[in-house]
Amino acid sequence: MSLRRIVTGALGSAALVLTSLGAVTAQASPSAADPCGFYETSSDAYYNHCTSDGSRVVIQVRVAQAPDYERCVGPGRTWLGSADKIQGAHYVNRTC
Repeated sequence: MSLRRIVTGALGSAALVLTSLGAVTAQASPSAADPCGFYETSSDAYYNHCTSDGSRVVIQVRVAQAPDYERCVGPGRTWLGSADKIQGAHYVNRTC
């Protein structure tokens, strides 16, 4: 076997491995982008209710320099407000 074929084969194998790793990373990114529960971006606060049964739940939202409040949220991501204003949110063990 020539040196050229060995090098070409090795480069092809390395490219296949790197492509496979890229596919795994791409699959992991969406769930990392919207984690379950409360999370913030650089500017906004969200609550992501992760469910497969379509349930709606009550969360308590903690607000800076204002009264906290409860809110009913459905499946998926719900915008709560500015990350500067919202301090957190959590499930209060009730459905709505």
